[in-house]
Amino acid sequence: MDIEQVVRISKALADPARLRIYQAIAAKKEVFCGELVERQRLTPGTVSHHLKILADAQLIECRREGQFVYNRATPETMKRYTEALAKLGRWR
Repeated sequence: MDIEQVVRISKALADPARLRIYQAIAAKKEVFCGELVERQRLTPGTVSHHLKILADAQLIECRREGQFVYNRATPETMKRYTEALAKLGRWR
């Protein structure tokens, strides 16, 4: 993983609301957007904005089924991210 991707993911997870949204998605196989709006007590527009940033960082994938959008975490991205952070700690 290159340093630009590490920065993009770090910025995506730096926002407390976005981190909570990511945690909610990662805790389940899939999460419907309406459930995130209800659980996080945020407006649909705000949740959508946060989901776009998480998707741009490749932390989640979204799929549309009719009028519904479902989100799931991409554990491989998080694995590569944590490995990259561990390498940063070893650089001297």
